[in-house]
Amino acid sequence: MTITGMRVTPIAISDPPLLNAAGLHAPYALRTIVELESDERIIGLGEVPGGETTTRALEVARDVVIGRDPYQMNALRRDLDERFGAEGTQPRGESPWDKRVHVHVLSAVEVACFDLIGKATGRPVCDLLGGRVRDRVDFSAYLFYKYEGAGGELGFGTDLDARGWAAARQAGALDPAGIVAQARAMREEYGFASIKLKGGAFAPQEEVAAILALREAFGPTVPLRLDPNAIWKIETALEVGRRLAGVLEYLEDPVRGQDQMAAVARELEMPLATNMCTTSFEDLPGSLRLGSEQIILSDHHFWGGLRASVELARICRVFGRGLSMHSNSHVGVSLAAMAHLAAATPNLSYACDTHYPWQRDEIVAGGRRAFDDGAYVVTNDPGLGVELDREALDRLHRRYLECGLTERNDEVEMQKKQPGWRFEPVRW
Repeated sequence: MTITGMRVTPIAISDPPLLNAAGLHAPYALRTIVELESDERIIGLGEVPGGETTTRALEVARDVVIGRDPYQMNALRRDLDERFGAEGTQPRGESPWDKRVHVHVLSAVEVACFDLIGKATGRPVCDLLGGRVRDRVDFSAYLFYKYEGAGGELGFGTDLDARGWAAARQAGALDPAGIVAQARAMREEYGFASIKLKGGAFAPQEEVAAILALREAFGPTVPLRLDPNAIWKIETALEVGRRLAGVLEYLEDPVRGQDQMAAVARELEMPLATNMCTTSFEDLPGSLRLGSEQIILSDHHFWGGLRASVELARICRVFGRGLSMHSNSHVGVSLAAMAHLAAATPNLSYACDTHYPWQRDEIVAGGRRAFDDGAYVVTNDPGLGVELDREALDRLHRRYLECGLTERNDEVEMQKKQPGWRFEPVRW
């Protein structure tokens, strides 16, 4: 089998005005879809965080990819590394999201190769990763403070949000009941068993109050998580960690960098998780030496693909690290890839994150994917088990061309609500 074509399609999906430590989500989240076509007329799919920089890099990668055997991923990875050079972790930056590009190229191409091979052989991707250890992949409810309204054409000022949840609009810094109502609505619709709150948007005491309200509402059997995106000082993290001891399943990235995370970890019994201080294989020696976290939130988009994520899982098992999965705004190709990876990962310790309930657009045939009692059911369908809805893909590509967004910038969006607002790497 030979790869004879590669299509790169940037899209814009509606995204509500969700708050985080870096500011506010724009009305659209950007994704890039990759299609690899074989000489057998089979198409494999990949999806990564989008934007002009990633799209250009994938276009550059086309010359390396076309003409290759998709089974020969090691040689393809070597040649892509040579084309793009060493990236390192420096481009990760201080923002809550990862700004590296080479890892996106590797991930998009590799996932599309696996989808291509799976469809050619009639086997699901999880079987190509060593075989499934579970058929159901549990996800958690992902709560956000937000402004009223939805993203996209609906704008900020309507009475709708991404899923029409009135409860979500009521959530505010001084309104823990709004966060509880948002959680009830999301759990009722999707059946999620665990709950995560995106923090870092308001003073820590307000977010602690929301967590305590969630505990009171749902009881000790519902795992809770809090993620302030490394915007706290060490003393703040220690104060919050002690106050929420026995309440949180884990505290995610309370402070910035491995040294500070290790300082907090030494003082708290509560596990710390990260997708910010340990985000690449070159970070692992420091993580193991310092003990900067107890749980790594993997993400095949940012670790360089599915095989790299399987390697990470093995390292976590050897060195006693817990493992879960990070998320960003995405559509059904990424959701399916996450689920197949999770299905083939024996030591996945916690339910995975997903932004999927906040999105309403979809590009896969059949529309939005369903959850069964909080879980994505991994079928025996070949490859990722999804195909493209061409009309939807074309519509969301036109939206990308028309919306004017080329890269994610939550600070600029926040300034539209609060003029003069600036992102601060450490705020409280």
